[in-house]
Amino acid sequence: MSIRTRPTGVLVPPVEETRYEEELARGFVAADAEAFAAIYRRWGSLVHTMATRSLGDTHEADDVTQQVFIGAWRGRHGFRPDRGPLGAWLVGITRRKIVDALAARTRRLSLADSAARAAARPGPVPAAPDDVLDRVLLVEALSRLPYAQREVLCMAFYEDLTQAQIAARTGVPLGTVKSHARRGLHRLRLAIEQDHMPAADM
Repeated sequence: MSIRTRPTGVLVPPVEETRYEEELARGFVAADAEAFAAIYRRWGSLVHTMATRSLGDTHEADDVTQQVFIGAWRGRHGFRPDRGPLGAWLVGITRRKIVDALAARTRRLSLADSAARAAARPGPVPAAPDDVLDRVLLVEALSRLPYAQREVLCMAFYEDLTQAQIAARTGVPLGTVKSHARRGLHRLRLAIEQDHMPAADM
């Protein structure tokens, strides 16, 4: 299937525009890679803008945009043209992914708050100061990672999931999960090492 390239900056009659979107939708359902590339070019900036405005973080918006189009491609057989246009379907996926990202952020903040309360709470066998500091630094360093890396490491650390299980849960390819874990651990190590560096004498 050959997808026509739309010239940028050229006004197109609404009827022709609708036909073009329908052509893209047919190619998308038929798993046509060329159609999917055209769909990404057409709606990618809209998805990214929605995510950026809602999350206030371009790195998280990048991750959400990737998740939207990966999810759309894998779930393309669930698209029903009779229920609405392709653009509206993508917007719906975007909203759900944004909600997921905000929920993950809330969980991270709750985790940080719990760690802080645990550090301040007296107990019969108080934790060593260095152990408390390490926990707080770990949570803080995790919160600064890009969303995808943070999500993978949180699932591994706090849910004890293997990389294969993380890939199955998130729908992200195993190789990508491994890459996120490797890069995330590298950044995490650098951040914690930097936090442990003694302050320079004034």
